[in-house]
Amino acid sequence: MRPPPRPSSARAPASLREPRMQPMKPSAMSKRKLRESSGESAECISQVQKILRERFCHHCAAGKLFGMEQQYRHLLELLKRTTVHGESNSALVIGPRGSGKSALLNHVLKDLREVEQVRENLLEVHLNGLLQTNDNVALKEITRQLQLENVVGDKVFGSFAENLAFLLEALRKGDRTSSCPILFVLDEFDLFVHHKNQSLLYNLFDISQSAQTPVTVIGLTCRQDILELLEKRVKSRFSHRQIYLMNSFDFKQYMKIFKKQLSLPAEFPDESFAQKWNNNVQHLSEDKTVQGVLQNLFQHTKDLRSLHSLLMLASSAVTVHHPLLTAADLQEASRQHSTDSKANIVHGLSVLEICLIIAMKHLNEVYDGEPFNFQMVYNEFQKFIQRKAHSMYNFEKPVVMKAFEHLLQLELVQPLERPSARAQREFLLLKLLLDSSQIMEALQVYPNCPTDVKQWATSSLSWL
Repeated sequence: MRPPPRPSSARAPASLREPRMQPMKPSAMSKRKLRESSGESAECISQVQKILRERFCHHCAAGKLFGMEQQYRHLLELLKRTTVHGESNSALVIGPRGSGKSALLNHVLKDLREVEQVRENLLEVHLNGLLQTNDNVALKEITRQLQLENVVGDKVFGSFAENLAFLLEALRKGDRTSSCPILFVLDEFDLFVHHKNQSLLYNLFDISQSAQTPVTVIGLTCRQDILELLEKRVKSRFSHRQIYLMNSFDFKQYMKIFKKQLSLPAEFPDESFAQKWNNNVQHLSEDKTVQGVLQNLFQHTKDLRSLHSLLMLASSAVTVHHPLLTAADLQEASRQHSTDSKANIVHGLSVLEICLIIAMKHLNEVYDGEPFNFQMVYNEFQKFIQRKAHSMYNFEKPVVMKAFEHLLQLELVQPLERPSARAQREFLLLKLLLDSSQIMEALQVYPNCPTDVKQWATSSLSWL
């Protein structure tokens, strides 16, 4: 049966019916505001990353130099005497690696360049002992940085001193005035000591002693005994000004440095974001997990370069969707920062090569670190195979030798003396460059490591 027809009055006229509810759509204005806010946050994150990269990648301190105020004043006054009053000087900045020698010098030069008189007149020559390996290379670099290639041309000089004197004379005869000061910065200063007759150092110090051209020579070195390496004639021309840098701060000051290096400056464009970021940095410094991470790094090394590396790794996790640093970011950065490169190599070895390393580990334990040879390692490996009776590990001796040579190429094993053509490879004395803790940590994360191999590694004695 058909359903009875609806009465005509059951359906109201269209004009009297209530409008059907439509789902609300964001207006064009709200979409635009959303895009603008996301664009502003992306701009803020970009600015944050730029500021932090400049701090951590370049040798410059944020706002102040930590624990170097006295050394800063000393070096600034020294360079002012050259740039403003035309005095010649020489000095050495001495300190361990990562103590802030380059940061100190860059900070001083930055403040000097803000003086108009200095910015227009000061000439800088930066040399590095790792790059300028002899006096001729150094002289070419000096010529290039002073822009005197056209003046020198194809001229031939009898000595290094004549060539350098010609360069300085060319500066005086050029567009620049005779009082134009020159700053020579010698990074890795101790490597210049090994140049033949120390001619470069002798001539630079000799010029700094004369009144002809205002010249200052600043050397950066980590050698405490650097003066003992100088020849007598070079030492007599050096002013013996020495500026020492030591990381003498305690962990409380180290935490203050951590906060200062991560904090955004007052002139940051977005004040609200800067305040939110700085408040987050304050909370991080009070977090026990973060303090533990920094305590481990502080106990390992005090130098700020390591702290900058850690913070650089952590800040690389900052994105638009993750705008603030967390304790987990610092933990992950610490894990990456402290990763052992040799242990990483072990992760990519074959099971046979892992077995050979374990055999060497047991030999070190049994013979108290005495050197061993391949034959001893092979015998130890054979004991393990006989004990376990696994045919899967039973390789021919030439195959085992090939795996052993691969460990030599990776420099996980080192011969005690240079191998000769007559010596048999099986009896060449060697030592393992991995300790037990490195081997065990690598085995914990080794993919699909056989159980019996792990048990062999954890056993305290070799298989008898």
